[in-house]
Amino acid sequence: MFSKEESKRIREEFWTSFGQEYSRKWILYNTKIKEIQFKFSFDRKKAMVSLDIDAEDELIQAYYFEKIQSLRTILKSEYLPEVILDEEFELPEGKIVSRVYVLLNEKVSINNKKDWPKVKAFFDENMHQLELFWLQFKDFITS
Repeated sequence: MFSKEESKRIREEFWTSFGQEYSRKWILYNTKIKEIQFKFSFDRKKAMVSLDIDAEDELIQAYYFEKIQSLRTILKSEYLPEVILDEEFELPEGKIVSRVYVLLNEKVSINNKKDWPKVKAFFDENMHQLELFWLQFKDFITS
């Protein structure tokens, strides 16, 4: 086990190295829609890329999710075959968001530097595909 300080240092080292190796500008929070964000997640058990819909108004959240869900076949066939659409994804703190995500299909840990290259490649490939989907269908999703 690592101390909190060691764990924090390792996480910072991973994200710094990822940013240096893949130094392009990701969309992430810059969707121009406050309820929709792209996220990278990597912890001691898994890695994922996601598009999160987090709205104060449940109707707005449901609206955006339904729009994306209507594009599910295209999303799976042309962008991300392994994508999961979860209308009620529970975050660790108990908050419910709608999440469109792809998980790396192997057990990985941010604390194991041997896992870092495969996670970085997974992030790059899958976030790129998720962003391409977003850019192609953003107007439809947000109209």
